[in-house]
Amino acid sequence: MRGVVFDGTRAEVVDDLEVRAPGPGEVLVAVAAAGLCHSDLSVIDGTIPFPAPVVLGHEGAGVVEAVGPGVTHVVPGDHVALSTLANCGACADCDRGRPTMCRKAIGRPGQPFSRAGRPLFQFASNSSFAEKTVVKAVQAVRIPSDIPLTSAALMGCGVLTGVGAVLNRARVGRGESVVVIGAGGIGLNVLQGARIAGALTVVAVDTNPAKEETARRFGATHFLTSADGVREVLPTGADHVFECVGHVGLVRAAIDLLDRHGQAVLLGMTAPTAEASFPPAAMFLDKSILGCRYGSSRPQKDIALYAELYRRGRLLLDELVTETYPVEDFAKAAEDAEQGRVARGVLTFR
Repeated sequence: MRGVVFDGTRAEVVDDLEVRAPGPGEVLVAVAAAGLCHSDLSVIDGTIPFPAPVVLGHEGAGVVEAVGPGVTHVVPGDHVALSTLANCGACADCDRGRPTMCRKAIGRPGQPFSRAGRPLFQFASNSSFAEKTVVKAVQAVRIPSDIPLTSAALMGCGVLTGVGAVLNRARVGRGESVVVIGAGGIGLNVLQGARIAGALTVVAVDTNPAKEETARRFGATHFLTSADGVREVLPTGADHVFECVGHVGLVRAAIDLLDRHGQAVLLGMTAPTAEASFPPAAMFLDKSILGCRYGSSRPQKDIALYAELYRRGRLLLDELVTETYPVEDFAKAAEDAEQGRVARGVLTFR
């Protein structure tokens, strides 16, 4: 079968992948579509260290093909969105409703794939850049069959991360002010999360002026090409600032833009050794810096919610998909993503 493999040096599309059958508590999914997220590119450029060879992809949707023993919540033929959260469901963090903190879901890549008899790692417990993948049952979230799979694919990462950061982590309140630095795939979902939450002033900041129309469509009330202009819109600062780029200078800018009792939420992935600086004295007015993994999400609950918001016209999914590419055009999709030409490019397998 086809898939995108990174061998530690380069990523290429291959056609000789194999994947094992699902075991107990697992689901085999025929992937229809997969969003190309910058995290996939970060594996290729080394920003995210990951063992190789690995099948890339972590934002996908498809149709259940088979289930292993003990799986009852999905059956063959069901449409599912895939999460990256292979949490155990039984530890103290899972029991407290914090599956993103499950230690069994972090840093333990499996090897369900093989190529010419050699095992390959699975990226983010998902590997949606393959025609078929095996995931833990908890990662397969059933969705209504009337949601296009090219759009549904984006719920598994970009929407969970961006909208979840607003609703679950920052808990933005009605009438509050929000600044979003970076209007890419994650930033656009933060913008629509702020809109859904009822934020009054929502400022999008991106150096690319061509992103203004899309940013406003998703919920921005203002658009700036530099964070330097935010104080003209919000003289006392913002209640919430989301850094969605992963640049230490912008982390500092996010902190500097906070009002009293404000929160800076860090979503962009910096290099593992990168360090940011800020004046601690500035934090004594009850300001906070919040990390956020995967939108502090609970995928089985949150994806179901987002699917219903989409069906009611409150959550934009179709508008996120700038372009679709057959998987064979992965190199073109990656180039477009790197150059900022797309909000989200989606690879297809059908």
